[in-house]
Amino acid sequence: MKLSAPTRISLRVVALAYLFVLLVAPLIIILWRTFERGIGAFIDAISTPAAVSAFNLSLLIVLIVVPVNVVFGIVTALALVRGNFPGRNLVQGVVDLPFAVSPVVVGVSLIMLWGVNGWFGGVENLGFRVIFGLPGMVIATIFVTLPFVVREVEPVLHEIGDDQEQAAATLGATGWQTFWRITLPAIRWGLTYGVVLTVARALGEFGAVIMVSSALPGISQTLTLLVHGRYINDHNTFGAYCAATLLMAMALVTLVLMTLLERKRGTAT
Repeated sequence: MKLSAPTRISLRVVALAYLFVLLVAPLIIILWRTFERGIGAFIDAISTPAAVSAFNLSLLIVLIVVPVNVVFGIVTALALVRGNFPGRNLVQGVVDLPFAVSPVVVGVSLIMLWGVNGWFGGVENLGFRVIFGLPGMVIATIFVTLPFVVREVEPVLHEIGDDQEQAAATLGATGWQTFWRITLPAIRWGLTYGVVLTVARALGEFGAVIMVSSALPGISQTLTLLVHGRYINDHNTFGAYCAATLLMAMALVTLVLMTLLERKRGTAT
């Protein structure tokens, strides 16, 4: 269908206006409110003990979540693509479950499982606290980021097939040798892309984490919870904007990295 010039211009104007209202304008407001008092005030706001602790906790959760999801994602993708077992469709549905379930529901479910009166609440009697502690926040983040590595690696495995793997097996290579020398190099770009998406999602998670965290500054408060706490509880609007800008900068770095990796993957193929 060939569109007239006025129609094309109108569609572009509508699309740009839509993006400006939903994306550009809020970012401009956040940046303006953040730096209206100067760079020094911004640095002071993000260098408080609570902000530094929230930054470190967010990075710690990412450092735990990413390796777990990498291992799970690769194993699951290999099982779904290379395997043929009963319940395969059920596994496919479970992998996509975090896309359909609200993060708040995830948090409530974890409380029902790991809370004091939950199914596994007895672990607290052993001195291992899950809910309102780091383990609960990690489990919640793992759940919401679970699909990314699987869904990025799975189509790559479909594309490369298993001819090289079978050839390596006929030449006497073990399963580990085949994986490290054949499979892993072939899926490295899909895996890297999945890791970047996992990092971005883990940094920005709020709904599930706030349900299983005490949100105490310096103890169990991530950057997203810091923004919420400063804005809602402390009525520190400026501090909330500064924390949001720090979180946005981390997300921007992740986005730039993802774009560079995508371009490099395109040139490599």
